[in-house]
Amino acid sequence: MVAAFFFYYNYKFKEYKFIDFNKIVLYEKHKIFEPKEQEYTVIIFSSRMNDINELTKKIKTKYPILAIDIYQQRKDYKNIIYTTAGINTIIKIIQFLNIYQVPVTLNIKRYNKKLYKQDSPLEVIEN
Repeated sequence: MVAAFFFYYNYKFKEYKFIDFNKIVLYEKHKIFEPKEQEYTVIIFSSRMNDINELTKKIKTKYPILAIDIYQQRKDYKNIIYTTAGINTIIKIIQFLNIYQVPVTLNIKRYNKKLYKQDSPLEVIEN
């Protein structure tokens, strides 16, 4: 029984990814995003295809929303941490998290200073 628990825990630990904000630089409107909260709900989307206000209505979360716009527009929204990144960083995020469709959401939880761990599976937000 202990071995089964160990293998399951090890599988789950490897299944979810770590996001290191020392290596991944996201930009808010005029500054670099510095994570301050213990947990975030991340939405990865394209502002060319989706309205962030409509997307946030479709998800239930108690955490601050960190929106990453792959279309790279820099905007301000109330109660949303709206970020963009360079194309190389966006590609790295998409590949690293195995994202095949946007918009997608996931929760991340602080593991260590600027290191966060994925805390939920990826969920595609249906239109």
